[in-house]
Amino acid sequence: MPTGPQAMRSLFVMPLPFLSWIHPMKLTRASQLLSLCAGLVFDASCFAVTTASKPSSLAAPASEGVTIDAASAAPSALGESPAQRNARMQWWREAKFGLFIHWGVYAVPAGQYGEKTSYGEWIMQSARIPAAEYRAYAQRFNPVKYNPDFWTEVARDAGMKYLVITAKHHDGFALYPSAVTTWDVADATPYGRDLLQPLVTAARDKGLKVGFYYSQSQDWMHPGGAKSGFKEGEGWDPAHRGSYDTYLASIAVPQVRELLTRYPIDILWWDTPMHMTPARIAPLAALTALRPGLVTNNRLGAGGDTATPEQFVPVTGYQGDWETCMTMNGHWGFNAADHNWKSSAELIRKLADICAKGGNFLLNVGPTAEGEFPADSIQRLREMGQWLRAQGESIYGTSAGPFAHLSWGVATRKGHRLYLHVFDWPADGKLRVPLQTAVKSAWLLKEPGRKLSVSRETERLTVSLPSVASDPVNSVVVLELAGDPVVPPLPTASAKATASAELADSVAANALDGTGAKRWRAPATATSAWLEVDLGQPAAIAGFGLDEPDVWPRLKQTYVLEVRDGSAWRKVAEGKTNGHGVKQALPLVTGQTFRLTLTCNAGSPGVAELQLYRPE
Repeated sequence: MPTGPQAMRSLFVMPLPFLSWIHPMKLTRASQLLSLCAGLVFDASCFAVTTASKPSSLAAPASEGVTIDAASAAPSALGESPAQRNARMQWWREAKFGLFIHWGVYAVPAGQYGEKTSYGEWIMQSARIPAAEYRAYAQRFNPVKYNPDFWTEVARDAGMKYLVITAKHHDGFALYPSAVTTWDVADATPYGRDLLQPLVTAARDKGLKVGFYYSQSQDWMHPGGAKSGFKEGEGWDPAHRGSYDTYLASIAVPQVRELLTRYPIDILWWDTPMHMTPARIAPLAALTALRPGLVTNNRLGAGGDTATPEQFVPVTGYQGDWETCMTMNGHWGFNAADHNWKSSAELIRKLADICAKGGNFLLNVGPTAEGEFPADSIQRLREMGQWLRAQGESIYGTSAGPFAHLSWGVATRKGHRLYLHVFDWPADGKLRVPLQTAVKSAWLLKEPGRKLSVSRETERLTVSLPSVASDPVNSVVVLELAGDPVVPPLPTASAKATASAELADSVAANALDGTGAKRWRAPATATSAWLEVDLGQPAAIAGFGLDEPDVWPRLKQTYVLEVRDGSAWRKVAEGKTNGHGVKQALPLVTGQTFRLTLTCNAGSPGVAELQLYRPE
C-alpha cells in the first residue's frame, strides 16, 4: 500500500471504509485526527522518534525503550477549543500520581534466561528467544493469586488517582480474550479468562481512572510486527517474517478497537512508533474517537496529549502536559533477582519534584506470574500513601512552582498559595526563599495552627522554622501570598550564547530560551564542543542545571563548566551525565562569562537547556 503524505491525501478523495463503524456524530473528530496525519512529513526531523533495545543491567538505571522529543509532543488534534481541551484534561492534571502495571508472560521467567538473570519485559527480544519457545512460557502463566480488589486498594491507599496496565506489551501477548489471535490469556494460558475487566471494575469501585498501554507497532510474536533492531518485516526468528501492514490491519487495529469498545477506559498509552507513517497512523488515530474524553500520549507517532519522559525527571520540566514514567527498581516487568529498590523517601521527593515542574508521576509495579505485587513495591506505595494522606494538599491539583531552582527542595502552587517542599531542613532555622511577592501568612502543612514568622529582604524573604522538621523526608511549608508569585529572573534569562559549532536548526541561543523544547546541537562530526554564556554583567552563581536532548541512544556526556577569570578560564565543575541531564550545586562563584564544554562518544554534543542559579 502507498505510504507517506501522498497516501494520506488519497484518504480524503475516497470514502473512508475503516471509519464506517464509527458513530456519525464522532466522524468529525476522527477526520480532524486524520488531518493532523495528512499534514505531516514523516521523518526524524518531524518528530525525532528513535527506538532501541532496553538495556537490562541490574546496576544500570531501569531500561528505556523509546525516546520522543518533547518538542514534538503536539497537542491532540481533536479540533477542540482551549477551553474544551482544558475540561477534558482537568482530571488528569489534578490527579498527579498514577500506577503503571507491566504484566504478562515475561513474568514467568522472572528475568532469567540461561545463566543470565538481568532480563525484564524485553526478555524475548534481548535473549532472542524463538517464538515457539517463548509461547511455552504461557503454559506457566497462571495468576491464581490475582486479586484486582487488592491491587486497586493498594493504588488508592498509595494516593494514586489512576492506573495504566499493559493490555499488550511488545511480546504481543494480550491480557484479555482477543477475537483476532490465540496469543492471549484466554487461549494460551491455563488461567483462561479475562484479566482486564475485573481490574477495570475494581478500579471504578475505588474511584480510580483506568488506562490501557498498547504496543501498536512492536509485536515480537505476530508475523510482520516490528522487531527492535531489525528491518521492517524481519526478526531473529523465521516465524517473524511478514508484512507490517498486514500485521497492523489484522492485529493492531482490531485489537485497539476491541479495547476501546469493550472497556470504559480513560487513557490509551501507545508505545514505540517504529515504522509508523501517516497512512499507518490514520486508522489507529481514528479509533480514539470511539472513546470520547480519552487521554492519549505522544507515542503513536503523531499528536497525543501528554509527553512521556521515561525513567527521569527533566531538569527544567516540559511545556504542556507531561508524565514521567518510572520503575521502583531496575525493571518494568517482574525480575526476581532485582533488589535495587529506590527508597520511599526518594520516590516521595521525585513526586514532589515532578509536580513542582508541572508534570504527573506514573510509578510502575511488575507483578509476579502468580498475580502478586512484590512486597517491596507494596511497602513503598504504603509509605508514599502515608505521606500523601498528611500532605497531599501540596500535590493534588497543583501546578508548577515559580522557581527554577531551590537549593533546599522544590515548590508547587495553587493560585496565590505556594507549597514549599523542604527536603533539607536548614540548620539555622532560616528558610530563604527568592520571592518578591508579599506573604500574608505562613504555616507548616502538618501543623496549620502554628503560624511561622516571615521577614523580608530586597529580593527574598526568610521563613523562621522550628528546630526540628515536621517530616523526615519532605516537610511542607505553606505560603499564602498577596498576589501572583514574582521571582527574580535567572541570570541566564537575558544572557547571550555562542558555541564552537552548531546546526542551522539547533543554534546556541536555543539552550537559553527557558523551555527545554529546543536544543543546541553540534554537527554530527563533532565529539566535543563548547557553549559560552555571557550574562551581561557579573553575577554570583551557586549552581547550574543542564537538560540534555531527549534522544536515543542517550548522549551520556562528559562536561566541564568554567568561568572566565581575567584572560584565563577557571574550572568550577566537571562530571558525567547519564543522558538525562544534571543539576549541581557549586561553591559560590562570581563571573560574567561561563563556558560549558561537552564531550560525547555516542552522538554529537548538545544541550536542551542550560540554567545558572543564584544563591537564595
